[in-house]
Amino acid sequence: MLDEWVDQGLLMQYLPETWMRVLAGLLLLIVLYGIISWGVRAGMAAVVGRALHAVRKGSWQEPLRKRRVAAYLSHMVALLFLALNLQLMPMSETVTEVLQRIVLTLSAFYALRCLSAALSATQDIYEESTRSGRASIKGYIEVARSIMWALGSVVAVSILLDKSPILMLSGLGAISAVLLLVFKDTLLSMVASAQISSNDLLRIGDWISMPQANADGTVIDISLHTVKVENFDKTVTSVPTYKLFSESYKNWRQMFESGGRRIKRTLSIDASTIHFLTDDEITRLRKFSLLDEYLEDKQQELEESNRQLIESGGHEINRRRLTNIGTFRAYAMQYLKHKKGIHQQMLLMVRMMEPTSEGVPVEVYCFTDDTAWVNYERIQGDVFDHFLSILPEMGLRLYQSPSGVDMREAFAQGANLKEMLQAERPTTEKRAGSTLDS
Repeated sequence: MLDEWVDQGLLMQYLPETWMRVLAGLLLLIVLYGIISWGVRAGMAAVVGRALHAVRKGSWQEPLRKRRVAAYLSHMVALLFLALNLQLMPMSETVTEVLQRIVLTLSAFYALRCLSAALSATQDIYEESTRSGRASIKGYIEVARSIMWALGSVVAVSILLDKSPILMLSGLGAISAVLLLVFKDTLLSMVASAQISSNDLLRIGDWISMPQANADGTVIDISLHTVKVENFDKTVTSVPTYKLFSESYKNWRQMFESGGRRIKRTLSIDASTIHFLTDDEITRLRKFSLLDEYLEDKQQELEESNRQLIESGGHEINRRRLTNIGTFRAYAMQYLKHKKGIHQQMLLMVRMMEPTSEGVPVEVYCFTDDTAWVNYERIQGDVFDHFLSILPEMGLRLYQSPSGVDMREAFAQGANLKEMLQAERPTTEKRAGSTLDS
């Protein structure tokens, strides 16, 4: 239609001046640009909306609208229309050709923006799905976006300079070494992101511990270059993605999935309180329901062993006897087996470790059946509250280094003893003198 309008000389007839014809042509193209842009945007919204509703994916409309995919596409189509009709302007071929290259470059730019927005909308749609908790595609999206912008930039420059894209790409080979050096971190991050995603090494929501990066908390974002970790003190640590592939870190996801969280803590027993149980102590301890069966079986075993020892002519000193620390370990084991909140299908153990200068460590090793932090600490606290309280019943005492109060009490007792001795000395000397006089 524009060709017929120009061929009929309407612009030449009503606008004799060149600048008038140029201005009128520009206004006409701008109006057509606006009409085409609006038409493409409206048409795409209607067609895509109906198509998504037909396949029951109507929720995808909001991410596409938010990322302005239709707007960028309409600008691209309208600019492409302008580039194809610039020859209708009453300008020289050189000026028209330069303007066409500029407009085509802008059209290519909006094409890249449209594809980038479509990738972002895809990421938004995926994050709203149930699969987003298992793996993140943000790294793949950013890799695809980087490759797209790199190739698109080459095409745009080739259009602007009127050169073949193949020649532009071949020219990049000469500076590939420089590009590898400049984009080293990006390339490392691309490889690391792909490996992390494909091997399912990290997900959003995982609790990780990476002391060398001062990161200990929940992963809140996984991008191409960085992984953001929200620490438990509500600070955020950004860790380069390639470091999570090249360096070690601890991921606690398997612990949550297993359904059990480990308790591993020791009680340091004062070695001076460890002794053999007397008959009276055994009788008293048999009142504990958790020890009754253990003490019954153990006493039968020891009586049989000691009887054989005496029959064989062995000395009485070699007979076997129960200890209070062994009885405490048996009690602790039975307590854990009957304690609500302790996972009974996982490893459960109470063991005595090598004595140290700070006492004899007794380690409690078990798992709770609740992995939530607050509930885990509550169960662990209940267990050790009970163990600390039951130690005196076994004749045991927890080892504790002397404190300042202990030292002051010791000095005070020493001073009192000294005063008592000094007070008794004159009486002793007087008695001694009386004895000598007599």
